Amino acid sequence: MARQLTYLKAVGEALEQEMRRDPRVLVFGEDNIGGTGCEGRLGNAWGPTQGLHEKFPDQVLDTPITEAAFVGAAVGAAATGLRPVTDLLFIDFAGVCFDQILNQAAKLRYMVGGKASVPLVLRAMWGTGLRRGAQHSQALHSVFTHIPGLKVVAPASAADAKGLMIAAIRDDDPVVFFEHKMLYFVPGEVPEEPYEIPLGQARVVRPGDDCTVVAVGRMVQYALTAAEELANSGLSCEVIDPRTLSPLDEDTILGSVERTGHLVVVDESNPRCGFAADIAALAADRVFGSLRGPVRTVTAPHAPPPFSPVLENAYTPSVEQIVSAVRSTRREPALASDSAAHR
Repeated sequence: MARQLTYLKAVGEALEQEMRRDPRVLVFGEDNIGGTGCEGRLGNAWGPTQGLHEKFPDQVLDTPITEAAFVGAAVGAAATGLRPVTDLLFIDFAGVCFDQILNQAAKLRYMVGGKASVPLVLRAMWGTGLRRGAQHSQALHSVFTHIPGLKVVAPASAADAKGLMIAAIRDDDPVVFFEHKMLYFVPGEVPEEPYEIPLGQARVVRPGDDCTVVAVGRMVQYALTAAEELANSGLSCEVIDPRTLSPLDEDTILGSVERTGHLVVVDESNPRCGFAADIAALAADRVFGSLRGPVRTVTAPHAPPPFSPVLENAYTPSVEQIVSAVRSTRREPALASDSAAHR
């Protein structure tokens, strides 16, 4: 049975159902209980673990503010038979524990010839919108997608957040789970029972015939708004949410491009060696003969996220930019209605 849940509650429900199903699933990080000694009555950073310590006192733990230590502990726990879900809070903090992720979690299975696995989920918030400045607003999924041995997930809806979290917990490889902070309180229809959404399976959010728009995380909703506006002027966009960046559902993306002949990629991360550039290169390499216009990318600039609200709004890709990119690849003139501000 489906009902309305926020993205955040959907993540929490996935954690609860998986801890109940499998006692090897542990959830820990800073403020997962709510602070040492409070027994879950306070804190619970952002809320997905609220109340879980009372139900699973041996499976939900708080850690000190020591990312290198507790992510390293999670790698060790995963390698020795447990299934930890570790909360890094902001993905920006991964810099403190990058060796544990890059050189330990990602490589262990490869280095021992498949005789060990690291079934670890690393949860982290990402993206702009909350005015948190350069050290709490980055979009670093492209960095982790580049690393072989890691799986990277970036759900854009509450239902996907639950199904992908369950799939990530049950996966035998380390998964970095990107949760866009501006989606946390967005509700959606979520089935009550446990379910998995396979990693590496994209979702066609809106079918269309004139241009393929691939968008990640919060940008999926922006792409849908742009597609609605373009539909008013007779352009039909197919919006694709990859959902997992590694493994990537290349067939769904390239199949759509072959049919529409046009591609726009929308992503909050920086442009150099970013996800948008990767998809553009993939299309140029694999389906160049099907393209009937230049591939366009809509990304943040190659700069850290600003703290000023005005500058942060200008930094984040906008609906207006997506509309302009679609018209550009189709070589169609901009309309007066395109100049309206969208946020």
